[in-house]
Amino acid sequence: MTETSYPHFGVLLVDDEPAWLRSLSMALRSHGGISNLATCADSREVLGLMARGDFGLVLLDLNMPHRSGEDLLAAIAEQHPEVLVIIISGLNQLEAVVRCIKRGAFDYFVKTDEEERIVSGVLRAVRMLEVQRTSRDLADRMVSRAIEHPEAFAEIVSADRAMLAIFSYVESVAASPHPLLVTGESGTGKELLVRAAHQLSGCKGRLVAINVAGLDDAVFADTLFGHVKGAFTGADTARKGLIEEAAGGTLFLDEIGDLSLASQVKLLRLLQEGEYFPLGSDQGRRLRARIIVATHQDLKVKEADGRFRRDLYYRLRTHHVQLPPLRQRLGDLGLLADHFLREAAVALGRAKPNLPKGLLDFLGTCRFPGNIRELRAVLFDAASVSRAGTLNLDRVVALLQPEPGAPPAEAVPGQNPFAGFDSLPTFKQSAQFLVTEAMARAGGNQTLAARLLGISQPALNKRLKMMREEE
Repeated sequence: MTETSYPHFGVLLVDDEPAWLRSLSMALRSHGGISNLATCADSREVLGLMARGDFGLVLLDLNMPHRSGEDLLAAIAEQHPEVLVIIISGLNQLEAVVRCIKRGAFDYFVKTDEEERIVSGVLRAVRMLEVQRTSRDLADRMVSRAIEHPEAFAEIVSADRAMLAIFSYVESVAASPHPLLVTGESGTGKELLVRAAHQLSGCKGRLVAINVAGLDDAVFADTLFGHVKGAFTGADTARKGLIEEAAGGTLFLDEIGDLSLASQVKLLRLLQEGEYFPLGSDQGRRLRARIIVATHQDLKVKEADGRFRRDLYYRLRTHHVQLPPLRQRLGDLGLLADHFLREAAVALGRAKPNLPKGLLDFLGTCRFPGNIRELRAVLFDAASVSRAGTLNLDRVVALLQPEPGAPPAEAVPGQNPFAGFDSLPTFKQSAQFLVTEAMARAGGNQTLAARLLGISQPALNKRLKMMREEE
């Protein structure tokens, strides 16, 4: 979506009066923000224009020479059934209205209707088409799981099926003008996903980001909407708001769950009306930026508690992505570790350290409350103190030891390993097998092996002594 091409599909205006075409075009641009317009004053050229262009909506005059609006309506319904048609006539003809609606017209207006009413009707049709197109695209992608532009997600390292499904979904809704809500725990990569959505949107404008946590209502309004000179004490010059800075691009509001109730009202009005007023001004301006918001909080819980407006919540989650925590993406640990160690090697100006045996098994037992951000910090730190070409495993283990009283790591789902046994080992034999395997995976490191087994290092040491005595 750009400042000069909204919506993504064309809107064709057909009327034999050039003056009316100019007037309607100006009204749609100035009051509706609709700029992807084409005009036609000869009804005989309409079908040819439609065959050559991507039009989603046609505004059709009813009474024209050469070919009437009713005749064109029937032809469009037959040849372009996906296109919506709005009839605009110079006369209020009830019989004609009924015939046009029966033939598939979306709406009907009289040229003497208030300009605002016509613009609102056109915007209603545009929004319906946007929803239809997004739904069709999304349905196709959910079936094929295809990602047409993987380069947009290059910064997000993953081969996880759930993440790939998210990429496909984001690719489907990236061009939608409706808000996108990105949720997930801290450190899961929400900002990276927002960047990908902006890149895929086709927006020519910038991605403008702001963290709204802690902003009071006055600062929030001034930051987003800007102000005119003299709007308040100290406003010696006019200042653009971030909405204007993001025109033709994307406005990203991070930590939206911390927005005050008063500011929530302002944001809701902006989304509903598509219009805002700089502080001190009575001249409205159109919203020309895509809105994306993100939070680590559960907005549904906040909404139920009365701390987040229900109407705003449902408006924001028109499109919604929930990023999974790292503990649900254990298959990505190897890819992520390799990626971050390569980054660390470049930053430190040395060769990439090798992964020690047992590292990935150990990482799979960690909860990672800081998710990918925490993993990156730990690996960078360990790489900085590593010598002899191998990552310092003891440093990784020390940094990821759970805090006292922390819950145990989540179990990795899987089948019962004993299910296929004809005869079961004894408890003693099972314990010995587990200890032997853990020590092998940990490369003889007792601290790491104990973590893999979910027991303390002294308990493992005691078990190893008992095993040696029984040999």
